[in-house]
Amino acid sequence: MKINRLFYLIIILNFSCVTTKTALKDFNNAEYFDAANKFEKSLKDGDAKNSFLLAESFRKSNRIWQAGDFYSNAINYGIKNEIAYYYLVLSLKANNKYDEADSVISNYLVNAKDQSVIKLINKESIYINNLRNYPDTSYYRVKNLTAINTKYAEYSPSFSNDKLFFVSNRKSEKIYKGTGTPFTDLYEVKTRGANVDINSLKKLEDNINQEKVNEGSITFSSDGTYMIFAKGNNGKSSGRNNVDLYWSRFRRGGWTNPRLLNVNTSRSWDSTPYLSKDGKTLYFASNRSKGYGGTDIYKANVNRRGRWINIQNLGPEINTPGNELFPSVTEDGRLYFSSDNHEGFGGLDIFVASRRGGKITIKNPGKPLNSSGDDFGVNPYNPTRGFFTSNRDGGSGDDDIYTFVNNDPNLKIVNYTLKGTTLTPKNDNLDLSILGNSVVKLVDTSGQIIDETFTDENGTFAFTVYGDENYILIGEKENYFSTRGEFTTIGKELDKSTLKDFITNVEFEKNLILDRIVVNKSIVLDNIYYDLDKADIREDAALELDKLVVILRDNPNISIELSSHTDDRASVEYNQDLSQRRAESAVYYILSKGITENRIIAKGYGESQLIIANAKSEEEHQINRRTEFKVTSYEFIDSSGSEDEEEKFFNNN
Repeated sequence: MKINRLFYLIIILNFSCVTTKTALKDFNNAEYFDAANKFEKSLKDGDAKNSFLLAESFRKSNRIWQAGDFYSNAINYGIKNEIAYYYLVLSLKANNKYDEADSVISNYLVNAKDQSVIKLINKESIYINNLRNYPDTSYYRVKNLTAINTKYAEYSPSFSNDKLFFVSNRKSEKIYKGTGTPFTDLYEVKTRGANVDINSLKKLEDNINQEKVNEGSITFSSDGTYMIFAKGNNGKSSGRNNVDLYWSRFRRGGWTNPRLLNVNTSRSWDSTPYLSKDGKTLYFASNRSKGYGGTDIYKANVNRRGRWINIQNLGPEINTPGNELFPSVTEDGRLYFSSDNHEGFGGLDIFVASRRGGKITIKNPGKPLNSSGDDFGVNPYNPTRGFFTSNRDGGSGDDDIYTFVNNDPNLKIVNYTLKGTTLTPKNDNLDLSILGNSVVKLVDTSGQIIDETFTDENGTFAFTVYGDENYILIGEKENYFSTRGEFTTIGKELDKSTLKDFITNVEFEKNLILDRIVVNKSIVLDNIYYDLDKADIREDAALELDKLVVILRDNPNISIELSSHTDDRASVEYNQDLSQRRAESAVYYILSKGITENRIIAKGYGESQLIIANAKSEEEHQINRRTEFKVTSYEFIDSSGSEDEEEKFFNNN
């Protein structure tokens, strides 16, 4: 009998060891649902490491509310990783256990050492305290879209051309091991706002939806003929980060075979896309390197070739050490997104980012738009109505799609738009002609690019601008000097309290004039004056030279000669020496502003290149006394990037 008992004990121990090993393998392969089941079966009292891994498996399979007890056990068993305290707090908050979360925070801070965790914990403590003061209601009204929701997951709604597109795993029999739920597909249904024609519900074509592959969030151009969507997670260990964005066009009654979008990187999760109304800006979420945390929100601009360039992180005001994803943008420039690290009620919360005076303000719209569950995927189809997703209590099952209405009686929408045209002088005279196919950037006073666009053949451009802010417009085109112009909305805002209409559109105009680059053509710099017989740079001359510094910075592909000229009222030798010293003095000033030495040379011409020979008046002598520059070499740099350049960039970043 003793032998039999020992035999069974050995079997049990071996089984536990094997289960733990396979659980760890599943965890490392991002198969978190299976990992959680196996860790639960093999877990022993006192096992800090595997208690933590079990909790992590719950968190990473979107079940953080189930993870709390196991984070707590890991802490009690002596886990060294202090991040367990932070995730325990998040789990308690997701279960509305604010007092218990406060207690964990207080106990942790007594002996805390990890400064990064301390920072997260202190911020969460403030958030939890503020949550107690949030009202239980707001002007938002929400309703479950019961016509399409099932016990399975329905999420990421996208409204286009009287159809609602969404993601669901309702009819898939294959299980994705990362979450333990069926693989997801894309569906469409005809709808007028929230009135769904359920008889029109259908799954998108087989070339879009594939078996054993998760299709995810989707977005459309304004005419509904171009879509971008997420696809990935084929269930294989090698594919655990293989979530990418694809594009397809609607032609001859169907969607073309999806093709990879060039914004993806090979080693990152890229998903939750959103196309701006004009189709020129793509917002998406990614966990690529050099971000601020888990997943960050990025944006990219489309060039004339249809490729997405200028990929830009939205910055630390939006992105945090946590996860930010599911962006969408309203017509007046407000950004909806979801985050698990801004001040929320638990899990993912919906936030609204607004810009004014050059500063971004993040606001939680409160309940009932948000809940203690995951709330995400806002898709506004007009200024007050839209769709979103939530797995809150009271739904049909997993994630459900909801509608929302903003009934704020004081809500007024003002759309500020800056429009203009890129122009160029005709044949050295004052007449201007249209300069099409240019690049125009909207830049703030710190040099940060806010937006970028490509003009059409008519040279037109348009940007959404915001109140109480100074801007710089920069125009660029091959074989032309990049030029800039200033614009401000300061003092131009409307008082919303005086407006009668719900939506008011305000348009401003600012044109840009780009001069053609002609090598060895002299360009006079106005108002470069020197004191008598001196070469020192005066303050008024410095202001004019600063403009040339800007030209050199905006045009890094040119090299110049800066020349100084005198009148003929002194000896030839004296004038030659004076002009050389003045040219060198101007060049030294420009170099002091950060321009590299190999891009500029100084040349004094003395009186050898008089514009007016035999000048009589002081005005004529002044015309001869001038400072000029001319482009000596020019190399076109294609800012849109070739495929090889982009591939190199993405692989290196």
